[in-house]
Amino acid sequence: MKNKRKDSLSKSTTELGEHNIIGLIQDHLDLMPNMPVPFGDDVSAFEIENERVVVLKTDMLTNKTDVPKEMSLWQAARKTIVMNVSDFASKGVKPTAIIVSLGLPRTFTSKDIEEIACGLNAGAREYGAYIIGGDTGETSDLIIAASLFGMAQKKDLMLRKGAKAGDTLAVTGLFGKTGAGLKILLNGFKATPKVKEKLVASVCMPKARLIEGLTLGASKTVTASIDSSDGLAWSLHELSNNSNVGFTIDKVPIAKEVFQFAESNRLNPLELALYGGEEYELVVTIKTEVLEKTIKEIKNIGGCLIPIGTVTKDLKILIDIDGKKDIIEPRGWEHFKS
Repeated sequence: MKNKRKDSLSKSTTELGEHNIIGLIQDHLDLMPNMPVPFGDDVSAFEIENERVVVLKTDMLTNKTDVPKEMSLWQAARKTIVMNVSDFASKGVKPTAIIVSLGLPRTFTSKDIEEIACGLNAGAREYGAYIIGGDTGETSDLIIAASLFGMAQKKDLMLRKGAKAGDTLAVTGLFGKTGAGLKILLNGFKATPKVKEKLVASVCMPKARLIEGLTLGASKTVTASIDSSDGLAWSLHELSNNSNVGFTIDKVPIAKEVFQFAESNRLNPLELALYGGEEYELVVTIKTEVLEKTIKEIKNIGGCLIPIGTVTKDLKILIDIDGKKDIIEPRGWEHFKS
């Protein structure tokens, strides 16, 4: 693997893509002993005492690649928090404190900065956390980077590794809205005013499934978990690679607005649902014998848990709907390539 990566050092970031770039960096890092969460999972962690761990996450938003012109600065700042909270949700961890670093262009005004501050605070308080500090600096384009901190018991973390053949694969919501919304915002696709409003809102005002994640963590019924921010298909492949299993998908829950949008624009709704990205649903595997109990627990807190398939020993990831089988490709959102 390392030789292969050395051969790729002369490649550009566009040729490498985000995942190979991360691999290159990891090759030059000393591995911390006894890491509670391995590299490549949704969060990082280190143990402090008696199996108690500090959980950390950082993610950034940049204006050029992440902020459509229709998105306000308030929405962009809030979304930065949501992106991070979603990863905590997928591990069943509640964030308590946030540090934010801001890269601000010289052209920004005091009003712009106040709008960013209000969006950051709104996102933090929405999920019960506080912003406790950070850094600011001058940059050529807006950059908002947030780092989340929380605490958990090591044994309670829902990692990407752990799915077993026979488990049920489930998700916390419908798919396709952000894929369709991004096509409206970035590619000029058309939709009726009502449909457009909902699809664009899914991009500009996303929700993290924190309550669902905390409930799933407390249920002790989840065997593996990931958030779907890079797309449903990519998330399935990540779970597959980490757990050394495959999946047979018999249902993909797609929002009705996606069907309407796809029909009017001659697009495939399944393609939008599988490969869209920027959806912050949880994708989990659950012990089948306690599936109904877990569905009821999520329903009781106002959420939903939708079974979409089965974990298999065969490492392939297949979709089998109405007797037609296809392979789900490892595609999704990837910086430098998408």
